[in-house]
Amino acid sequence: MSEDRSRNEDLNSCFEKLKMAVGGSCRTDEEEDVEKEDGAVSDWRDIPMELLLRVMSLVDDRTVILASGVCAGWRDAIGLGLTHLSLVWMKKNMNHLVISLAPKLTRLKTLNLRQDKPQLEDNAVQVIANYCHDLEDLDLSKSFKLTDRSLRALARGCPNLTKLNISGCSAFSDDALEYLTNFCRNLKILNLCGCVKAASDKALQSIGRNCSRLQSLNLGWCDNVSDDGVVSLAFGCPHLRVLDLCGCVRITDDSVIALANRCPHLTSLGLYYCQNITDRAMYSLAQSRVKHRSLSAPSNWKPSSASLSASVKKGEDGDEGLKSLNISQCTALTPPAVQAVCDSFPALHTCPGRHSLIISGCLSLTSVHCACTFPAHRFSLNGHPTLTHN
Repeated sequence: MSEDRSRNEDLNSCFEKLKMAVGGSCRTDEEEDVEKEDGAVSDWRDIPMELLLRVMSLVDDRTVILASGVCAGWRDAIGLGLTHLSLVWMKKNMNHLVISLAPKLTRLKTLNLRQDKPQLEDNAVQVIANYCHDLEDLDLSKSFKLTDRSLRALARGCPNLTKLNISGCSAFSDDALEYLTNFCRNLKILNLCGCVKAASDKALQSIGRNCSRLQSLNLGWCDNVSDDGVVSLAFGCPHLRVLDLCGCVRITDDSVIALANRCPHLTSLGLYYCQNITDRAMYSLAQSRVKHRSLSAPSNWKPSSASLSASVKKGEDGDEGLKSLNISQCTALTPPAVQAVCDSFPALHTCPGRHSLIISGCLSLTSVHCACTFPAHRFSLNGHPTLTHN
């Protein structure tokens, strides 16, 4: 009896939220039609399905889940209309809830199951794969209990995935990740941070073969990755924009050179603690900027001062050129090489509040500065500085 009373109290609380949501929006003809002879809707059982679906888009995910338990009609209606769901607020029983909900959420496109403490198990992911075939965005980060069975199930059941976060899922193998990429070829964003067994050269070679649309990849602290994997990735994923190789201690200049030559849209590169990186890699990045610009320009084109100014602005505000470079703890680098990179990419900054060229732990690089940190002056024809006024 106490459980029923508690459930009714929760439902009444849910209804109050629904009324607040409706009250805060403009009234429609549908709302007018559902009014009773004695006034407005007065109980949660009176809400028609059309209005229910509209209101569900205005309340939090916990209220949506609660509302789906009112009756079979509500559950089916919400299941047909729900496309985005986050269960990050659940501190326990997530696995059971996913198993019970997933068969009804057949139109789900985005599902966030990130956990602070591991709850999710393979049987829940298998249910998701069996019923949520339209899923495009899935977050399974910190799901330490999951095994290769989950990745294989997703490969077969969710081939439309474009965004997948399995960071911290340390039990996955590279065989399972390779299997996934053979089916999920539309991946654009993939987070493998901390997946030390899954993120190997073998897996990266498979990503390079199958996922040509990939734009963002996080390989942070995947210390099995070497040049062989990164080079394959660079050749197979020309649209790559964001790549995090922080803690990938085995990579060398060859990886950065391949990225500089093959990934012209790269805007963010993380090389923290990659201590095998030398000046050779930095100069290749600087030269790639010139190379990609010249390839995209007509052969008879000569830049005017206005076009050069616009080009610099594009480097800062558009999607062309590096905007973020982390070379912290890359202690083999020297100031001239890093300065060359900074000069080539106007969006890289060392000035306070705009740190996008991150060089912490590299005491020898303290002399490297972006253009906006220098005093605002110009040199006259006779070589003496002339102060400019804004």
